[in-house]
Amino acid sequence: MNDQPTGLDRDYLAEAASLLAHDEPFPGGAVVPPIYQTSLFTFANYREMAETFAGKRRQPIYSRGDNPTVMEFEQRVAALEGAEAARGFSSGMAAISAAVLAFVGAGERMVAVKNCYGDAYRLFERLLPRLNVKVDYVDGSDPDAVKAALPGAKLLYLESPTSMMFELQDLAHLTRLAKEQGIVTTIDNSWATPVFQKPILHGVDLVLHSASKYLGGHSDTVAGVVAGSAAHIAHINQHTYSVLGGKLSPFEGWLLLRGLRTLHLRLPHHMKSGLAIAERLKGHAHVARLHHPAWSNHPGKATLAGYSGLFSFEAAEDIDIPAFVDALKFFRIGVSWGGHESLVVPAMASLEQTPGLNSMARFGVSPRTIRLHVGLENVEDLWDDIQQAFEKARR
Repeated sequence: MNDQPTGLDRDYLAEAASLLAHDEPFPGGAVVPPIYQTSLFTFANYREMAETFAGKRRQPIYSRGDNPTVMEFEQRVAALEGAEAARGFSSGMAAISAAVLAFVGAGERMVAVKNCYGDAYRLFERLLPRLNVKVDYVDGSDPDAVKAALPGAKLLYLESPTSMMFELQDLAHLTRLAKEQGIVTTIDNSWATPVFQKPILHGVDLVLHSASKYLGGHSDTVAGVVAGSAAHIAHINQHTYSVLGGKLSPFEGWLLLRGLRTLHLRLPHHMKSGLAIAERLKGHAHVARLHHPAWSNHPGKATLAGYSGLFSFEAAEDIDIPAFVDALKFFRIGVSWGGHESLVVPAMASLEQTPGLNSMARFGVSPRTIRLHVGLENVEDLWDDIQQAFEKARR
């Protein structure tokens, strides 16, 4: 196995540690930023208000727009991603919705990779058609297929690696194809985080995160964020952010700042434990196939500086999947990921979430697929848990 990333000229982990560890003292000498738990901000005089409303000066007006605590989080994410600016949202889906709707209008078309995040797919299939927006899905690992789908599109939606199947994309190649036709590129970078992948360095315009995942890291908040150029973030601010109302609250912004402090420490642990479990599963008698970027030979692997703890495998036919899932003790049954806890999601249960809108079956995801998130527990305890679950689930 080649579990070392290639083609990188920067130590993203050390860079993240430097960006997150050094602060000037906050007001009053505090070592963490205050929570500005206020709905509005006042002005000293008429001129301040008028100039702020006219965009001649920047000052928080109302916490549905700017809030100092949230702005601190946005600035840190932008710095980590190598972006000029960022905007926080109340959820990952609020971030995705605002970014997509800001750049794709009625009668227009976008291209998305297949096997993208399930709720993003539901947005594309349920809401966008009502707005007369067409979405074409493509195998993002095939640059020729992407190139053929791009003409006439307004947006290219990437996710590398993809949900459930963990397929990779050659970001530099695909963004070059998109830029040749003036198409905005977005990517969901929740899996790798800016510690292990910096899409903007490879030409991506907008980087999306479900900040509920690794950025928060404690499974106690729901949030999203978009990072990119100042011009692209201003476009989102102007066209969708304030009117859709998916703002990030000050308290959740503060929780996210706390989570970011340990991001560079948590991710290597998730990676080490995840690789240990995945390598044992790869040759296991009860596993038919493993889906993990570490074993990929795709050129898209070159942008990864490491791997998170999320991957999937297909159980062999001799395993009863419901029995396997129920037998697990340390892997809890639940959606999301990125916190301290290990989690399991069977694909066959996910298929029940949207009857009649079965993206997994449409895009070739086997119902025998099981997704694991390897948390921060002792890796040997986790492996013993999987082993005993396999034994109990044998037909």
